[in-house]
Amino acid sequence: MATRIVVDPITRIEGHLRIDVEVEGGRVRNSWASGQMWRGIEVILQGRDPRDAWVITQRICGVCTTVHAITSVRAVEAAMGIEIPLNAQLIRNLILAGHALHDHIVHFYHLSALDWVDVVDALKGDPKKTARLAQSLSPWPRNSVKEFQAVKEKLEAFVARGQLGPFTNGYWGHPAMKLSPEVNLLAVTHYLQALEYQRKANQAVAILGSKTPNIQNLAVGGVANAINLDDDQALNMAKLYWIKDLLEEVRAFVEQVYLVDVAAIGAMYPEWLGYGAGVTNYLAVPDMPLDTKGTEFDLPGGTIFGGNLKGARRFESFEDPYFRDNVTECIAHAWYDGDWTRHPYEEETVPHYTDFEDDGKYSWIKAPRFDGKPMQVGPLAQVLVGFATGHEPTVRHLKRAIGIASKIAGIQVGPKHLHSTLGRHLARAVRAAVIAELGLKHWGLLVENIGKGDFTTFTPWDAPAGEVRGFGFHEAPRGALSHWVVIRDGRIANYQCVVPTTWNAGPRDAKGKKGPYEASLLGNPIADPKRPLEVLRTVHSFDPCLACAIHTLDPEGSELSKIQVL
Repeated sequence: MATRIVVDPITRIEGHLRIDVEVEGGRVRNSWASGQMWRGIEVILQGRDPRDAWVITQRICGVCTTVHAITSVRAVEAAMGIEIPLNAQLIRNLILAGHALHDHIVHFYHLSALDWVDVVDALKGDPKKTARLAQSLSPWPRNSVKEFQAVKEKLEAFVARGQLGPFTNGYWGHPAMKLSPEVNLLAVTHYLQALEYQRKANQAVAILGSKTPNIQNLAVGGVANAINLDDDQALNMAKLYWIKDLLEEVRAFVEQVYLVDVAAIGAMYPEWLGYGAGVTNYLAVPDMPLDTKGTEFDLPGGTIFGGNLKGARRFESFEDPYFRDNVTECIAHAWYDGDWTRHPYEEETVPHYTDFEDDGKYSWIKAPRFDGKPMQVGPLAQVLVGFATGHEPTVRHLKRAIGIASKIAGIQVGPKHLHSTLGRHLARAVRAAVIAELGLKHWGLLVENIGKGDFTTFTPWDAPAGEVRGFGFHEAPRGALSHWVVIRDGRIANYQCVVPTTWNAGPRDAKGKKGPYEASLLGNPIADPKRPLEVLRTVHSFDPCLACAIHTLDPEGSELSKIQVL
């Protein structure tokens, strides 16, 4: 007989996510992913000036502000036919790189690592043994006995006061936890160090964006950063070298700590290379444009179906018809009025709440499809597309990560193992290493272009009469993000956001096909139904961001779901 487990809310994510699973024989046999919140940003945008959309869409989420801002201006620029200056492209690329590095570091260490790392067990770790292990894996200068001893003493002080701070309410001692005390101590130490380096990445974003979250420097047509090498108030060489120093520090942490930790810790859970695959159709979009028209990119994008890397098909430009014509969303099982499947340009956003119905409507999240198929998005999709298309930085960093994991696990890890819960973590670390490298490359391209005497950052434009349509996309930290806008006589007539967590966390479609979260949970082991750690492991590997995905809670204030505090 199947046992129903309801985990609501899923913690260590952005937003309100409920996961239901039916467990039989110690395995997940059925699953439902439900977004429990509705925002209605698309409705708020109707009738507004399209130049304001990027400011408003930043407020969709408190984490993903930057990515929505840039995707929004790209959508409006596409509708208006605006070509932006090269400096503006490169400044945007630097902002996106800094934001992605911040996000990836936070995701592994502060949102997911505690699914694999037993903080309490770290108290048993020997700092000398931990240092020897760490130094055998990486030249990171802070892998010292002194550093590990200091962290152990800090943890002991927490426990003595009865206060574990951010480590409270973890599943410590869970039978699925299997790292040695020394590895746990190493991971907790890097957890604390990661707090410093994610801040440095965000600091680079703030220098260019004036602040973060909610950057202030964008404009439809470019950026508002004035470049003047003789003005302390403008973007000058002192600020540019400050950004470079920050990015170099973060790159060192990513390459010597983050990527190594993910490969090493993952290798100690080799069985999890066989869990969590789910949907093996992948969608990624190209990014970090190298030209003013968005036809050359430093990050590849494309599609893969059925895990067939040889069949990868690339997207070629910001206006690629292959992408434009194949995206739809279905509301058959979502709390909106109707049961249609439509292209974003033709959608409407009319909320219609019912109770949670296993075979009916059960989520505020729509179900996106590409050519009628569910797609997994995120770093795994981009890394697989990059590997399949021979993207040199992706191939190089992936081979290094796989080499570390293979050595520790004692088995040959390959690209086929990436279709898994741990594969998503490894791909995210690889993507972070690629972004760290390319961020510094684009810093060099910007300085080189300024050195040629080009200080232009904005293209003036006039809004056309009548109706125009456009879409913009960005390969955000959580995956393919797209905004779709219909502008009529200078005002927004329709606006839709198809975001990464919508792709991944969406419910079943009209044909009953599960979304990636739901499919990835099938077959997962559950050692203790009262402490469903394994559910968290797989769901967290996607880095959920529900605020973005669910376009106010029940207005009547009634109870919507069962709550389990984790």
